[in-house]
Amino acid sequence: MTTETIGAQSLSPRQLHLATLASLEAQGDMVRLAPAINEALNAQVTINEIKEAFSQLYAYTGFPRSLNALGVLNKVLESRKQKGVKDNEGKAWQRPEEWNDAKAALKLGTENQTKLGGGKPFNYNFCPQNDYYLKAHLFGDIFASNQLTSADRELVTVAALASLKGVAPQLTAHKVGAVNMGNTQEQVDELMAYLSTKGLSQYDNATEANAGIWPKGNPNNAYAKYFIGNSYLATITPKNMNSKEKTILPLSNVTFEPGCRNNWHIHHGTRQILICVSGKGWYQEWGKPAIALQAGDVIDIPEGVKHWHGAQKDCWFQHVVTHVAVESSQPGAVPNEWLETVSDEEYDKLK
Repeated sequence: MTTETIGAQSLSPRQLHLATLASLEAQGDMVRLAPAINEALNAQVTINEIKEAFSQLYAYTGFPRSLNALGVLNKVLESRKQKGVKDNEGKAWQRPEEWNDAKAALKLGTENQTKLGGGKPFNYNFCPQNDYYLKAHLFGDIFASNQLTSADRELVTVAALASLKGVAPQLTAHKVGAVNMGNTQEQVDELMAYLSTKGLSQYDNATEANAGIWPKGNPNNAYAKYFIGNSYLATITPKNMNSKEKTILPLSNVTFEPGCRNNWHIHHGTRQILICVSGKGWYQEWGKPAIALQAGDVIDIPEGVKHWHGAQKDCWFQHVVTHVAVESSQPGAVPNEWLETVSDEEYDKLK
């Protein structure tokens, strides 16, 4: 086991690939995981490093997700092998000596957990069995493996926890622990920003935006030039329809980071319906006062009305959006007419 400090102030491509794989494993997103594994292998992340990351994560995300991810890895490797791709196995895995000595594993785990906590011993007397599992198994047996450094293990853990809902206390603790185990604070901050930019994180201080079941989705790159700030887009498919069927009312969930808003714009040939599902936002029509929005509010935007919508300054915001076709429209008009930005001066006046 190694615990050396990472020298660089920025994360390596290898670390970012491992973080991406950890995030998708935690979410149980096997569809996106397969191409992400291919990208990681192409970037020379080793097979054994990926195996170790998925194996460790069973302690945080459960055996089902860990085993599913390992199954996807196996299928990807078989496919690449059939295509003649020779992947890097990496450092040979060795059975840790601590596995043969329960006292040694407990001693190692106690030391690792103490270091993770900044030198303060951790004792979970409320539930002695969990206290033992944490020390002897997670921070002992698992951390004893020779495939990942303790610093890398904590980056993998933070990436996984940041991609789950309902584990904020553990994420907070491991972000601190990641620094104590050899990463810099800059690297941890960079990791969280990376997960947010890639649409992987369930946090980013986005409690309101991720409190419910609505997906955050992927970065809304196709329309980024019409937004101030970052937004994310998730297509919503009716549960009773298969991939070959098309709904007559397409739905998408749009997530706005705090302060994010779209430009003034006009929809031609359709009415737009906004169904607010979480967080707090704004909607404004040209020449009218802005309307504050929260979960449960619905906005019906007539065809041809100039307007904008987005998040409030200190809060994330999500709304489901759909369009209903109407007969009247300007001849030759494009469906979406994008106009000027909502300036900081305009936006800052909203209360």
